[in-house]
Amino acid sequence: MLLKQLMEVYDILDDSTASGSKMKDYYLKLKPDANIKTFVLNGPKGRTDVIRILIPGRYGKTSGGTAPTLGIIGRLGGLGARPEMTGFVSDGDGACTALTAAAKLLDMQAKGDFLEGDVIVATHICPNAPTQPHQPVPFMGSPVKMSQNNETEVMPEMDAILSIDTTKGNRLINHRGFAISNTVKDGYILRVSDDLLDIMQTTTGEPPYIFPLATQDITPYGNGLYHLNSILQPAVATSAPVVGVAITTKTTVAGCATGASHFTDIEEASRFSVEVAKYFGKGTCKFYDVKEFQMLIKLYGPMKHLQTLENN
Repeated sequence: MLLKQLMEVYDILDDSTASGSKMKDYYLKLKPDANIKTFVLNGPKGRTDVIRILIPGRYGKTSGGTAPTLGIIGRLGGLGARPEMTGFVSDGDGACTALTAAAKLLDMQAKGDFLEGDVIVATHICPNAPTQPHQPVPFMGSPVKMSQNNETEVMPEMDAILSIDTTKGNRLINHRGFAISNTVKDGYILRVSDDLLDIMQTTTGEPPYIFPLATQDITPYGNGLYHLNSILQPAVATSAPVVGVAITTKTTVAGCATGASHFTDIEEASRFSVEVAKYFGKGTCKFYDVKEFQMLIKLYGPMKHLQTLENN
């Protein structure tokens, strides 16, 4: 259960003065020697605070081992749309989910429970992001460019990535809770990981929910194509397999809406992320079939051009 951590994280984020330094102070209270990095990122529409938390595993790379590293990225435009909207917005759920998972992992270590592999949690904290037009409901904008988010959140050490994002502003996912995507790697949309489906069933107690992807969803922002949202944007900046974890609703909800965050949904997605981290570090959770991917490349060639703005 992550309810305690969720309540503490949400209380810090639901603040007009939310910042990376306040989150860092919170984590250091959980584990005084925690490895936390925060810095200001300036963009064309303002600034935000980037925060990265490294949770070392017993046999992780930072300890000289070979266990794989999981990246957990909280995707969002902002936590708030002040002064237009007052309070925490729906779009902030991705950051809240990722940061709650980090809090749980640090609390586990403080109590003597260490995972096998390293985990890197990354997101940004912006309490006053702009909004932008989008159909069927307005999206939250961001003070920084998507390329800046990828540069500061997608780390080369990550062997696989869970990208968590509020995904309520559409008519494609009609389920309250969270849903996962197919695995995306090097421009290919691969089949859904059976291991992730197993973990999702265990943590939710329900059949798993999968959300649909189109080819344009895994191409970079800025190419003029429609995107479901930014949930798969980390996949354009890495060769590691990426899976989207979408916080979802039955109805269409604007990203800039307040009062639209559900603690049960965020807690379930956070708990799912922690469980994935446990099994991935042990090598018992595979995001994709390596041999099958190699056969795809052999038969049809590379698709990395889909990770670029255009095929030159």
